Amino acid sequence: MQYPEPIAKLIDSYAKLPGVGVKTATRLAFYTLGMSEADVTDFSKSLLSAKNDLTFCSVCGNITEKDINPCVICRDESRDQSTVFVVENSRDVMAMENTRDYHGLYHVLNGVISPSAGTGPEDINLPSLIRRLSEHEEIKEVIVGTNANAEGEATAMYLARLLKPAGLTVTRLAHGLAVGSDIDYADELTLIKAVQGRTKL
Repeated sequence: MQYPEPIAKLIDSYAKLPGVGVKTATRLAFYTLGMSEADVTDFSKSLLSAKNDLTFCSVCGNITEKDINPCVICRDESRDQSTVFVVENSRDVMAMENTRDYHGLYHVLNGVISPSAGTGPEDINLPSLIRRLSEHEEIKEVIVGTNANAEGEATAMYLARLLKPAGLTVTRLAHGLAVGSDIDYADELTLIKAVQGRTKL
């Protein structure tokens, strides 16, 4: 039996979300049908607002409201202006901010270098980083916080080769064993990274 067209379209829309299969999309669509009209209206307004009222920061590339550009982090003069943390996306900025331990600046690449996907350095927010570093001599260290996968490592290596000749300190986030984990449960790559990233006690 075929669903009526309005709900079939809603299922298709939910199924376009990452990690949402047809079964989950169907469940979400029927849940939406059970919501009050006011809740559905608020939900649709939130979707439109996220598309229409947000933009990328003109300095760091993080998401920000259109009328707050540069973003609140770039505007905050109390932050450490000598350190820039380079991350893949805005979710990574939120994760770091939630630790309340890092007080420097950020630069969001909005992607990674991936030859298999046809993504090169010019396809991510890299030219603006180079320009930013050349215009701000107070920046002394670039922390590379890309993910520990092939694309993240390729991007990190590219950044290191590009930035070190400029006299900048380029550091990489440590990778390895998670706090509370057991060595015998870790895979080989994790153990290699843990040994390479060891610190003095």
